[in-house]
Amino acid sequence: MEFVKQQPTGKGPEEWFTGDVWFDVLYAGAEPSRMRANMVRFAPGAHTAWHHHAVGQTLHVVAGVALIGTRDGTVFEAHPGETVTCPPGEDHWHGATADRFMQHLALWEAPAPGGDRPETTWLEKVTEEQYTSPRTHAR
Repeated sequence: MEFVKQQPTGKGPEEWFTGDVWFDVLYAGAEPSRMRANMVRFAPGAHTAWHHHAVGQTLHVVAGVALIGTRDGTVFEAHPGETVTCPPGEDHWHGATADRFMQHLALWEAPAPGGDRPETTWLEKVTEEQYTSPRTHAR
């Protein structure tokens, strides 16, 4: 057994996020593990740019209301205790509502060794129209 040495909290880079976002790397597995786990905190109105993951991503909402957008224009709301999965290669964005902080646990895997796909492919910023689209809450 081994306790993982925690890294300092990091600020999300401007090219990947709109608004203020902070993350704690909880786990970045070394071979043979490919697991990644970050606790991510979004200030009100903060959100990611469009992106996708080679092996998919799972988001578990800890506090606040998470918004998760898809390319078809759907914006889902997820509440504390809810878990959302984004399949491999699906473009999406996620973040906080305009008036509340949001915190989620982000889980994903690195692609298998020897592959040519990056863990995460970052794309363009989310537009104001996309961020403010009507929301749905799927149960």
